Amino acid sequence: MQEISNAQKLRLELLWWLLTGLFLALVLAPVYLYTEGYPFWRINIIYIVTFITVARYIFLLRTTFLAKIQWLKVALIFLTIPAAFLLIQEMNRFQVFLDYNEPEDLVGLLPIETSRAMVQYVRNEFILFGVGSVIALAILPFRMIRSVWRYRNTGQP
Repeated sequence: MQEISNAQKLRLELLWWLLTGLFLALVLAPVYLYTEGYPFWRINIIYIVTFITVARYIFLLRTTFLAKIQWLKVALIFLTIPAAFLLIQEMNRFQVFLDYNEPEDLVGLLPIETSRAMVQYVRNEFILFGVGSVIALAILPFRMIRSVWRYRNTGQP
């Protein structure tokens, strides 16, 4: 298999971050356009970026800058544990918010049909990327261990 140069890896990384930003804007555009005072912006952005980035590292590790940096892969093995717990805690905070507050507190004052649709959209989108990012973080350490082992024994990331 042909080795990817560092310049190509950098271009791919920048392209992926650009695509992640575009996807983030597309997913959160309805929330931005139709809600006011949405209290979960930061964690919602973290969920989407984490899901896309970690999934990319799981499936496309050889094409990233991380492919040959062994110490960083080992660090990621241990950093995923507290990160997953933090994301689970934030998902719990979102669910508690939904349980104890009215839908208007989540999306603001909207016509009833728009409000129902936006609450459903926000809830589904939040849970999709929240659960997806936690699952991806649960898989990442195993992928990193495999990559470290393979690099140590065969020289391939």
